[in-house]
Amino acid sequence: MHKIPELYDLPISTIRYMANNPSSSAPFNSNEKAKGPELQKAAKPEDLQSAARAMPHAIGPEKSILSSMFQDPQEYIALAVENKLTEEHFYHPAHGALFGILQEFFEKNEPVELVSFSQTLMDRNLMATMGGPAAITEIYTYAPTHAHFIHHLEIVKDKYVLRSVIQQCTEAIARAYDDQEEVEQLLDNVEQQVLAIREGAEKQEGISVEKSVDEVLSYLEDFLAGKGQGNGISTGYPEIDKMSSGLKSGEMFVVAARPSMGKTSFAMNLIEHMCLDSGLPSMVFSLEMSAFQLVERLLYARARFAKSSLMKGYKPVKADLLNIKRASDEIKACKLHIDDTPSISINELRAKARRKKKEADIQVIAIDYLQLMRSNSKQAQNSREREVAEISAGLKALAKELEIPIIVLAQLNRGPESRVGASGGGGKPRMSDLRESGSIEQDADMVGLLYRSAYYAENQEDRDEEDGKAELVIAKNRNGPTGDVPLTFIKEIMRFETRAWEADPS
Repeated sequence: MHKIPELYDLPISTIRYMANNPSSSAPFNSNEKAKGPELQKAAKPEDLQSAARAMPHAIGPEKSILSSMFQDPQEYIALAVENKLTEEHFYHPAHGALFGILQEFFEKNEPVELVSFSQTLMDRNLMATMGGPAAITEIYTYAPTHAHFIHHLEIVKDKYVLRSVIQQCTEAIARAYDDQEEVEQLLDNVEQQVLAIREGAEKQEGISVEKSVDEVLSYLEDFLAGKGQGNGISTGYPEIDKMSSGLKSGEMFVVAARPSMGKTSFAMNLIEHMCLDSGLPSMVFSLEMSAFQLVERLLYARARFAKSSLMKGYKPVKADLLNIKRASDEIKACKLHIDDTPSISINELRAKARRKKKEADIQVIAIDYLQLMRSNSKQAQNSREREVAEISAGLKALAKELEIPIIVLAQLNRGPESRVGASGGGGKPRMSDLRESGSIEQDADMVGLLYRSAYYAENQEDRDEEDGKAELVIAKNRNGPTGDVPLTFIKEIMRFETRAWEADPS
């Protein structure tokens, strides 16, 4: 076997500079030892007090997958790209540089053969540092068979994950010594970094058409048989179920309204039906109210008992107490999980939702509410609109990943207040009233705008006449019709119920 002698002794930054700048003739310092990929810069063995231990790597599999790419580029470079292989996955910078150039050939649809490839290396002043034609020939002929390409590729990626873990842990150890006064921030950053490693290591495969056809036929059979509104989860409101065919896996249902319209009550009514009546494990992320407040609302609404009556000196009778006892037993027995972490980040919410999906197989998530969440990415720090867009896209991606519907509450801007009165539409909301980002309406599969006309009545007489009337304006429905759903809001027990349309007197 030949060795690639000189390139291994170069820092990867120098190799990448030369690869991207063919005219460069920057001198090499052959005495400078290999620093490895940039990933390992902060993870030197001496930092881990284990100078005798090398970073995890797999030189043989790296050569094997490069050899397969050389011999059958259309097949194996494409396969590597589909499996999200990058230069950083290679331990030796020589191998990473070779893969980068192979990828360039593939993207330009140029044939990969030794003559033209060697010429490219010479044009970029890389042939000598690669060890000459003999070293390239060794890589070319290294793998006599391509049967183990995927297996070797996964080995290379696994070693990269191990190096990533070592790097992040090493940095965390250093920060734990240096930033002892910023424990919460340190913990949050470490959690995000570890989660990023997990996301990068996850394998995603395409869905076959055959499987998709079977799913569509199964959906059609269930729909025709009247089972579960065609595989969707019933909301408990027949008109909404009719328009949406139920909430389906991977969908994001945004319920938006102005303050005091009853967003939280409506969301808890949905969760009550799905979790208590349908027996589905559910999770609520409450950024505004505590778990105590949510359970209190759920308990009194379930028992149909008006908490406000207690403040007026009313003493519950036996029937009230029996209803409260029955409701409390039902809530205790249900599979409802509540997280009331304030100002939760999208990364933290995603991590908790994944864990709860594995532990309890949750089937639906409700979030109250989107604008109280935050994103810790650098791009989001200087733009609130960008931050909301990242959160919205993250929640939609989470729904697809966990294959469950996510109900997201959102705040509307002051647009409805500017349209008070009959001529202005009586304060009826529009989808353009969604606050701080147009990406919410773009990411959502269904948008419902909650509206109570009494709130915008111009006088007391109209307010009394409209009292209790509510509507959910389905402004967007990716898989069905749009329109208004009539509801009745019973303020005393914080419950929305189905209301029939009133006949037009005209």
